[in-house]
Amino acid sequence: MLNVNELVKTELHCHLDGSLSLGVIRQLAQMAKITIPAEDEALRKLVSVHGKVDSLMAYLKLFDFVRPLLQTSTALELAAYDLVRQAASDKVIYIEVRFAPELSTDQDLTILEAVSAVLVGLNRGQEDFGVVAKLLVCGLKQTNTNQTKELFSAIADLAPKGLVGFDFAGNEADYPTEELRDIIQFTQSLGYPLTFHAGECGCVTNVIQALELGIRRIGHGTALTRNPEAIQAFVNSGATLEMCLTSNLQTGAADSIEYFPYRELVEAGANITINTDNRTVSNTTLNREYQLFVEYFRTSKADFYRFNQNAIQASFASEEEKKVLLELLDQQY
Repeated sequence: MLNVNELVKTELHCHLDGSLSLGVIRQLAQMAKITIPAEDEALRKLVSVHGKVDSLMAYLKLFDFVRPLLQTSTALELAAYDLVRQAASDKVIYIEVRFAPELSTDQDLTILEAVSAVLVGLNRGQEDFGVVAKLLVCGLKQTNTNQTKELFSAIADLAPKGLVGFDFAGNEADYPTEELRDIIQFTQSLGYPLTFHAGECGCVTNVIQALELGIRRIGHGTALTRNPEAIQAFVNSGATLEMCLTSNLQTGAADSIEYFPYRELVEAGANITINTDNRTVSNTTLNREYQLFVEYFRTSKADFYRFNQNAIQASFASEEEKKVLLELLDQQY
């Protein structure tokens, strides 16, 4: 039997605010003077999904609980550092952490200060835990596009500190890809690569339009299921999919395991990767996600090796870093 805990891994799709460990939530609550339940079980009910929720937006409501905890530089640095620690315990060698800094400006922290604090935490974690940790900054689809332009412009020179790309997340159902064309093209003009949440709300058109706009990494893409034409378009584009199994089952992005597009995508030759999405909100780890792929799909060690190669090749790391990571992966598999 394959012991997935022993496999080295990579992760491209992991949200900072959805992945605060309970221990760190306690520390942050104490720092913010916010009262939270003393028992872990009671706290877990406030920050993690149990079973299935009604919709993606219902899932995202859980993030409201942690928002007040992430309003200072110290809090953001601690959260980022701890996420690298969690990744190391999953034997992750490379992770891209993403967060939306506009959600951490409720107490006058600037966008630049918020992003800089997360970068400090990631870099400290990288040094202490040996995980290469990079940052993706999310714009929210529902936010005014002028505000998003200002946000991205304010941090556009942080590449030397570990900012490697941008993402768009949030309310996909009400803000389809086509309506975001201008802000997507503006973001691409900044010279950073872009990943994009699409196909998480049942609309495969959002995936196809993202590909047409030159985006080559898609978060979720669950709506590709049972759509051979769209899957072929995805494969032909050379794009890479950031799969998030547990999260998609919880939000109903996939009605059941039968409607999760893994097998169809693998058979079509698509580049896929395995991710947690939100460790705490989805109550998962990368080890657990791998175990689920073994149980549901009989995913093999050779498959995992290929998916991790996909992740490194599609990552926003430098070519030199990719070379080192691919060699390390090769040694470990």
